[in-house]
Amino acid sequence: MKPPAFDYHAPRDLGETLRVLAEAGPHGKVLAGGQSLIPLLNMRLAAPSHLVDINRVAGLATIGVEDGGVRVGALARHAAVERDPVVARAQPLLPEALKLVAHPVIRNRGTVVGSLVHADPSAELPAVLTVLGGSVRLARDGGRERDVPAAEFFTGPLESAVQPGELAVSAFFPALAPRTGTAFREVARRHGDYALAGAAALVTVDDDLRIVSARVACVSVGPVPLLLDVSRVCDRRPAASVDWAAVAAAVQDRVDPEGDIHASAAYRRHLTGVLAERALRAAAEAAKEGTDE
Repeated sequence: MKPPAFDYHAPRDLGETLRVLAEAGPHGKVLAGGQSLIPLLNMRLAAPSHLVDINRVAGLATIGVEDGGVRVGALARHAAVERDPVVARAQPLLPEALKLVAHPVIRNRGTVVGSLVHADPSAELPAVLTVLGGSVRLARDGGRERDVPAAEFFTGPLESAVQPGELAVSAFFPALAPRTGTAFREVARRHGDYALAGAAALVTVDDDLRIVSARVACVSVGPVPLLLDVSRVCDRRPAASVDWAAVAAAVQDRVDPEGDIHASAAYRRHLTGVLAERALRAAAEAAKEGTDE
């Protein structure tokens, strides 16, 4: 199939982009990587009257560390963020998760911010932003900007807090606190497919290597990434003495996934507990290794 007719805009700077989006209102769509939008257009699941291509806008492909975290611009490609050594040092969960996103050809074109705005609950990056407590910066005509925290950004399946006339200009992923580790685990039918279930974990230990904070963002179990705090179940114990079966059970008790042609609800619930346990164990080990540096 082919997309319905639309007016194509190719602005050259951010100001022009925001003016076009303001005029288009709810009838405008932004084209960055296009790896999610183009299929939706071709299947006529999206029918914007105006398509605003931001690929010629200077200054939106930035990747850098600022104010204790990684800021990724709207045109920064998955592959560029995945391979950036500065990102790997400041926020290792990002490249770990990005390696699981689709296939190399998709990552060469797709954008980190675009994936967040697409807000697919089966995607990796929304879970990463959620577990880290990151945010997305939105801009509109007139120089107005607002930072929306992850807890408020994802509003439903394929729905985000981006309003008509707004452009997501960057995303912020906080750097890790001292003695903190992260990990991402998922299971997909084939590598590169959307995950049947997945978990992004973040664990902090104290000087005695006891777990003082543990949380996990679960993938493919609801309309948005589900953030769970399991610190109490870990009971301030070292990882080696944590009752990990109880941790997995606690996660399973708090998720309510739906079944589909790929996995039953029961299987997806079981898998989420297993993956959460594995991710939390790996994150605890990474936190422990961080104390030896």
